[in-house]
Amino acid sequence: MIYTWLRSFHAVAQTGGFTAAAQAINVGQPTITSQVKSLEEYYSVELFHRRGRSVELTDAGQDLFVITRSFMSREEEARDLLSAYGGFQTGQLKVGAVGPYHATEMLSAFHNKYPELRLTVAIGNSREMVEQLINYSVDIGVLAHVEDDPRIFAMPYSRHPVVTFMQKEHPLAKRKSIRIEELEGQSVVLREHGSTTRLAFEEALTAAGVSIEPVMEIGSREAVWLAVARGIGIGVVSDIEFIPHRDLRCVPISNANIYTTAHVNCLAERKETRLIEAFFEVCRDLIISRPAIN
Repeated sequence: MIYTWLRSFHAVAQTGGFTAAAQAINVGQPTITSQVKSLEEYYSVELFHRRGRSVELTDAGQDLFVITRSFMSREEEARDLLSAYGGFQTGQLKVGAVGPYHATEMLSAFHNKYPELRLTVAIGNSREMVEQLINYSVDIGVLAHVEDDPRIFAMPYSRHPVVTFMQKEHPLAKRKSIRIEELEGQSVVLREHGSTTRLAFEEALTAAGVSIEPVMEIGSREAVWLAVARGIGIGVVSDIEFIPHRDLRCVPISNANIYTTAHVNCLAERKETRLIEAFFEVCRDLIISRPAIN
């Protein structure tokens, strides 16, 4: 009985409402409401603040939600294990990534090997992806750096130089490469704080004693590209992320080793889970099939 109550509680906490929870687990709303109420009454605790049709977790509810996320994830792992022994005929793998560029290669290879499995992909910044790994919202995280967190296992995947790009009429646009000192005083459009590309770029500038003029800080790659295309300033990007465009020119930096990396991550406690292990195997095959990381 307690499992049924907790399952209903988890659905409401995850979806933010009783109606959405009922739809998510295909149970009538009165049943969901009754089971959550039974759980609260049995333990004499309030798990939700009811606010009209929406709900908000109490402190007790938030603590319980951490636990139910863990064991609901374990339930999925049990299903995946049984599916694996049946030949991976069913199952779902949830992948989170800081950008589509590295993840697309991995996802394509994984889908080709296991076409029966369902893949879902979430895109966000590094902080969001780490949070989703820890709370079991995603199984795999493709990040541009290694987290200093013993709960997370990381495998290096690739490394790519950071390059500048600019509007085609910019004075530096016709160059085959530039020296980092030539960025002194240049107007630059930057990603938000926390961007690994920005961090690597700023560390290189500091090491070279170069000062730039940040003219704009934007929280999305697409907006940075639009700003650069309109001549607002120079942008910086990992070379794998640069998409050729008639109005933009990519110009490498010749005398600074500026790199971003890609790492495949999962919770350390889950790295031997069959589906997660299979994803890492696919990634290892991709690494072996191309030149080693420099």
